[in-house]
Amino acid sequence: MRTLIKNAVCVLPDGLASVDVLVDGERIVSVDAPATTVADEIVDASGLHLLPGVIDDQVHFRDPGLTHKEDLHTGSRACAKGGVTTFLEMPNTVPAATTRAAIDAKLAIAAEKSVVNYGFYIGATADNLDELRAADGVPGIKIFIGSSTGDLLVDDQDALERIFAETTLPICAHCEDETTVRGNAAALGDAVDVTDHSRIRSAEAALIATRRAIDLAHRHHHRFHVLHVSTAAEAALLADHRDVVTGEACVHHLEFSVDDYPRLGTRIQMNPSIKTTDDVAALWAALRDGRLQVVATDHAPHTLDEKARPYPASPSGLPAVENSLALMLNAVHERACTLEQVVHWMCDAPARVWDIVGKGRIADGYDADLVLVDLALEKTVRDAEQETKSRWSPWDGATLRGWPVRTWVLGRTVFRDGRVCDDERGRPARYDHSLGGYWAGRA
Repeated sequence: MRTLIKNAVCVLPDGLASVDVLVDGERIVSVDAPATTVADEIVDASGLHLLPGVIDDQVHFRDPGLTHKEDLHTGSRACAKGGVTTFLEMPNTVPAATTRAAIDAKLAIAAEKSVVNYGFYIGATADNLDELRAADGVPGIKIFIGSSTGDLLVDDQDALERIFAETTLPICAHCEDETTVRGNAAALGDAVDVTDHSRIRSAEAALIATRRAIDLAHRHHHRFHVLHVSTAAEAALLADHRDVVTGEACVHHLEFSVDDYPRLGTRIQMNPSIKTTDDVAALWAALRDGRLQVVATDHAPHTLDEKARPYPASPSGLPAVENSLALMLNAVHERACTLEQVVHWMCDAPARVWDIVGKGRIADGYDADLVLVDLALEKTVRDAEQETKSRWSPWDGATLRGWPVRTWVLGRTVFRDGRVCDDERGRPARYDHSLGGYWAGRA
């Protein structure tokens, strides 16, 4: 099928342009198609902006094992609604994705369930080095340098040295120092509430682990991505990239601070924890000056009943994929950033960090993963209207300006007129790790 998208302002690699974009099948075949172009569908996008589809490089869709919270179908529906056309999912499912067989099992589930494109990290343990060396068809290796579930905690220095020294895939990590976290918890004792979460999972705990991981990356010259940076001190470390280190901020760390605990309670209980307003400002500054390259979500839903348990029995995590792009478009409206910056942070940069082929840009030959947005559209986030299986959002009641109105995945419409198109399926993301990552200077 040929689709011609006319009259939109397009966010291209070199800036904004009013051009007509022709899609043929799964690919973009012409940017600035001639007026005589014939197509099966002509979309008049007057007054709208056309963006590359968002790539969210950090989600937890809970499938398999914890599907009462989310699964690959409901999570991908939320993606389609939010303009996210590709997600990369973390390995801490049940069972954990620490082997080739476990990755293949998740790929098979996604082929049946996912409305958008997908990829799955392989998780590191203290003793699965052979699996990490042999892994292919994955974006990278995920290490939990800090508490996690099952056997995914890797805190032993010798094991970390071997992973960085003896593997070739890009590595990302959850960085919170386990010893510091446990020490903070012991010092506070049992009489704690959710406001203590940011004291237990302190800025120091994040800084120690991030410094440790960056040191490993620099010494072994191994590509490394710092997930969900939450502190000003970590952002300062990222000034020294040495062409191997990249980093990201998540929307909740850009939106919330410890001042929001009285209002939102466990809804914003996250690991790493929410930090101060100064940290929020520092993360925005680090995105603008290039120390951080990516904006992601760490979408990690739990049921509201689970979140309502008294702290510390309440689990950490929140849903975000269907609102993340709208939150960033609202930031454009509030002049916190430009539309071009949003596209770089959420589309182009994650494709470069993870060597994803054919995605992240509106350009001839690229995959037709596209999202049409209305920058003037105002809508209020409502729990009851969420696509995520958990049916809630920490932004419930917030009115945002700028929303996706149509989403294409590989040239097929997956969201339109407020409805997800359930009959479409995405495909595995393709990787070429010879491309060299974000710092390779790819055109």
